[in-house]
Amino acid sequence: MRLSARILMLSMITPLLAAGQESTPEPAKPSLPTIRMEPVLGGQVFRAPVQVLPTPSSKPELAMVEQRGRVIAVGLETGSKKRTILDMRDKVRLTQSEEGLLSIAYDPDQSKNPHVYLYYTASKPRRTVLSRMNVKPDGMIDKSTEKIVLEVEQPYWNHNGGTVLFGPDGMLYLSIGDGGAANDPQDHGQNLGNLLATIIRIDVHTDEAPYVVPSDNPFVGVEGARPEIWAYGLRNVWRMHFDSKTGDLWAADVGQNKWEEVDLIVKGGNYGWRLREGKHDFNNPEGSTVEVIDPIVEYPRSAGGSITGGFVYRGEKIPGLQGAYLFSDYMSGRLWATVMQPDGEPFTREIYKGQPMAISSFGEGTDGELYVCGFKAPYDSKGRIYRITGMSTD
Repeated sequence: MRLSARILMLSMITPLLAAGQESTPEPAKPSLPTIRMEPVLGGQVFRAPVQVLPTPSSKPELAMVEQRGRVIAVGLETGSKKRTILDMRDKVRLTQSEEGLLSIAYDPDQSKNPHVYLYYTASKPRRTVLSRMNVKPDGMIDKSTEKIVLEVEQPYWNHNGGTVLFGPDGMLYLSIGDGGAANDPQDHGQNLGNLLATIIRIDVHTDEAPYVVPSDNPFVGVEGARPEIWAYGLRNVWRMHFDSKTGDLWAADVGQNKWEEVDLIVKGGNYGWRLREGKHDFNNPEGSTVEVIDPIVEYPRSAGGSITGGFVYRGEKIPGLQGAYLFSDYMSGRLWATVMQPDGEPFTREIYKGQPMAISSFGEGTDGELYVCGFKAPYDSKGRIYRITGMSTD
């Protein structure tokens, strides 16, 4: 299998040779089309958008999550005037680049549970907060109704995660970073006794405050382990996503110094941090027998410096990308698609040939089409929303 876009380090498939016979031809590789970025919402500018998602409105509408603590809604069809549906800047700590309002998730059953869940950084003490607020019939989010679901004390300012989302099982999932600094100095990655460096799974549809742990979580009843944990050994999963067709959980884990990675998350999985970075030993004691799960894709820091996980494409406008997982790198502006081949091996190709764009996050419309929050350069505060569209035949 070829190296994709000159950088992605994937396994090579060696043809089988038989004495006196020709080698078996290598299967044809998938044809992944390149894409374009089309500005939407009239090209309006947002202040450091870190997430784009549909609102529960009956009319097509997107919500943009601004890192500093606002959520802005704009009509999708008309690119109508912005309306601020939440301003919680007074609650959000934003003194460093990885802090702020990091993500939100609307409850999938708004008729029964008109709530939105939010994940953000806060001060005194320094911590990350998962909370719930009510959504009014007009789409406004009522800050006065905030209910704290979970708080995680953070030893450092960086590596907070984090995506909050609902799974196809109705449970709430949250990615939490390893606590920060560098090299995981407090060894949170392999410590099941804390929630750092994990993805957790909890049931928030309960009368028992503030949540309950599902009985089928993998570490329920394990001595010394936090039962909320679904998977661990993850350095800093900034973005993750459930495939709307298969239910697979895809996560992009930001690396330390050398490797960025894409993981398929499974129940109870150990993804290796800080024993390994990607598929490579990092701080792995000699003779260690700990079983860890390899990433689906990894790429070196020569290709970027901070992976942004995306979505599996399930729209209809770009058939050649059907079932492909899209992801990008915030620092280099490159964008790739990965598909799983019949033999179980991934095939990855760089699919965006336009002006490099710092992508902080992907989003999915109700029709399965994908959007990105894009900046001209990393740390630019003026971001726009683009729709992934178009096809070329190169």
